[in-house]
Amino acid sequence: MIFGAITNSWKLQLDGQDLAELVKEAQARGARHIELRQTCLGTCESGEGEDWRPVLSQLATLVQSFPDLAFDLAMSWPCLTQPRDPAGEPFQAALQGAKLVGGATPHLRLVDPAPFEHAWEQPADIPAEALHVADLAREAARQGVILSMENSGLPIRSMALLVQEARARLTPAEGQYLGLCPDPTNQLRRYPDSDPLAELDAVPTDMLKIVHFKQARSGRAHPSVDTGDMDCARMMHILQHKGFAGPAVMEIPPDAQVFDHLSASFAFLESVASA
Repeated sequence: MIFGAITNSWKLQLDGQDLAELVKEAQARGARHIELRQTCLGTCESGEGEDWRPVLSQLATLVQSFPDLAFDLAMSWPCLTQPRDPAGEPFQAALQGAKLVGGATPHLRLVDPAPFEHAWEQPADIPAEALHVADLAREAARQGVILSMENSGLPIRSMALLVQEARARLTPAEGQYLGLCPDPTNQLRRYPDSDPLAELDAVPTDMLKIVHFKQARSGRAHPSVDTGDMDCARMMHILQHKGFAGPAVMEIPPDAQVFDHLSASFAFLESVASA
């Protein structure tokens, strides 16, 4: 497992510091992976919404400065509520950015912010529009890019069902490029009576492309990954038992002491990993 940080944790610091300085600090605190999240990339991005694009020259300069770090690119893009053109400029630009930053294992995480009224419990519950993610995955696979999906309003089991059904529309080789970014704490907020960690444990390991750790206490965001509403120690042990070897990103809330909270999160997980 590769502990990492995400750039949307640095919203406060980005107002006056260069992104490279923040990546350097995260690396000094123990991060080995950086998730480059749209809207929190400084000069490495331009535009908003449908007009957002990664600035490839700036991204190249950034990642070349940190040869010992791994990176992925994360994009907020409604792709479960409407069909998206795999050959269209927004997706192609994102794939190009993911390839540029990802080295030997390029990875694009797609976050669909659209809310859904009900969880998907069976294939018939999945909207036809959402299954078009198979077309995006086919194109990503053609270019050798891992595609991971997230929707904060749906439980892990529903997103795993989507990936299962989308994979059924792909060749086995293509399907291996499509997976999930589970965030159990998001699920606990929306479905407090559910057991998101049991659902995480049920996901096939090859579907887990990247995971997010975060913590809440009494439903409110907590500044570091430790004890609270989410049993982060249990989550860590589940991932270890499953043999997950990918990025585990600390989604630390923006704060003036965000890097201290990042260090504390790494220390907590390291301590429970060896317990």
